[in-house]
Amino acid sequence: MGHWTYAALLAGCLVVTAPLELVLRARVYARWRRFLLAVLPEFVVFVAWVLYAIDQGHWDYSAQLTLDVRLPGGIPVEEVLFFVVVPLCSVLAFEAVRRVTGWDAGYPVPDDSPGSIAARNERGADRGAESGSGTEEADE
Repeated sequence: MGHWTYAALLAGCLVVTAPLELVLRARVYARWRRFLLAVLPEFVVFVAWVLYAIDQGHWDYSAQLTLDVRLPGGIPVEEVLFFVVVPLCSVLAFEAVRRVTGWDAGYPVPDDSPGSIAARNERGADRGAESGSGTEEADE
């Protein structure tokens, strides 16, 4: 595979996760602005970090395993794409899980019925506040 190794791995990630968008309707591609807003901070930080590491001689990339197309600062184009493709695949997986399970990925709507987890947690927190230590104390 040679020069195409890194690019092929990135393409493979996209191909493997494509059914999550197409079949499970994760809707990540449809909400591309939201995705870009989520990824932009990570992208800026990690590209800057890689550029610094390359400049300091800490990192180097094999010309035999990359297309050897370097962007300013000596960063391979595949490395820049990595910081978009891997988060994209991760968000696709996350959204697919949400879609299949119905999970809202946030705090659940409080269920205050006596047997609910929220009610039990609340009762446990009340007991800890009464004793002052967070654990139940034996009656004396």
